[in-house]
Amino acid sequence: MPGYARSGSTTPHTRPCRMAMAALLALLMVACGLPGMAAAAERPKVAVEAPAGTLTGVAPLASDQWPAGAVIGARVTYTSTGVGGMPTTVTGRVFAPGLTPPAGGWPVLSYTHGTTGLGDSCAPSGNPPTLQERTVLGAYLRQGFAVVATDYAGLGGPGVHPYLDGPVAAYGAIDIVRAMHRLAPGLFAKWWAVAGLSQGGHAALFTGALATKYAPELDFRGTVSVAPPSNLTPIVSRLTPDTTILPNLTMLFSYILAGVQVAHPDLDLGSYLSPLGTSVVSDAQRLCNADQAARTKGMTVGQFLGRPLDDRFAQAMGSTFDVPTAGYDHPVFIAQSDADQVVPSFLTNQLVSALKASAQPVTYRTYTGLSHVDTETASLNEAISFLRSLTST
Repeated sequence: MPGYARSGSTTPHTRPCRMAMAALLALLMVACGLPGMAAAAERPKVAVEAPAGTLTGVAPLASDQWPAGAVIGARVTYTSTGVGGMPTTVTGRVFAPGLTPPAGGWPVLSYTHGTTGLGDSCAPSGNPPTLQERTVLGAYLRQGFAVVATDYAGLGGPGVHPYLDGPVAAYGAIDIVRAMHRLAPGLFAKWWAVAGLSQGGHAALFTGALATKYAPELDFRGTVSVAPPSNLTPIVSRLTPDTTILPNLTMLFSYILAGVQVAHPDLDLGSYLSPLGTSVVSDAQRLCNADQAARTKGMTVGQFLGRPLDDRFAQAMGSTFDVPTAGYDHPVFIAQSDADQVVPSFLTNQLVSALKASAQPVTYRTYTGLSHVDTETASLNEAISFLRSLTST
């Protein structure tokens, strides 16, 4: 679920390439009747009530925000479905591997990112790609995919990010694909897939379960999910003020509490929290990974609680967090390491067993001795082969 230390390195691009990108963006804006949208680089502060998947802004990204292999890079804003089914505005990034698409357009990969934090400053579209993203997104781009990458609702857009609210994250991942097709249908192929790590792996699975129902006009083909958090609700909902767990998971627990509070404002999360927990959860809604990790260093999860969590909390958390174990109408690829210290393999094993028990089209690959982040890199070749196999389905 965590993000990664941000890289200060840049990827060089030629001036003609940047000029071509700007010219292409200008042509697209004019063609779609969206003059002057380059000014939309500022983060939106209010939701735009328009059909989900409506593009509301586009601006060039600086070259240091491009992964290797990108020839077009833009930051976009678009409408989506937020908490409680309400319309919201979401930000994200769009990268294309060339200026001339193949016949039928570039196939689209919707990339769902790992945990970066909950505040606006944590949005990936406002920061250079992490070293991990440069590797992963660059690999997809070199394989001829156009990459669209949602920031998720509340990260750079209005409101607070509902961390690990699976349906809301999925809507953002789907609606950015819709927005790109409405912007320039000739550039992008109809078929698309989703891929993500950790929080993004969780979002990818929800996307796979909801894509054809939510956006039947798009040609969804399949899901890549690496180390997705799952089966946590029964564990988290049993926590008490006396609970201690591994210190490196305390930050993530603070984000989970903050996410539940945003997704379920009627729960009265504050009634479960200690004064320290109230302060930490408030900070979790604005601080990015490094700062929130420092904020919670040396603390235990029990210190955040004034009373035990209970069935009411479990019902609220589970309704938005619990990964669907049925309803996938296209193939799913899941990768997991047995040495993952963030998402333990036994949780993913449980998830895959449940998927197989309900006859879902899942392929499961396990890796030995790899860290949480390294699993995504190690599984890239298999993930790309899996995605390529979807073109004939």
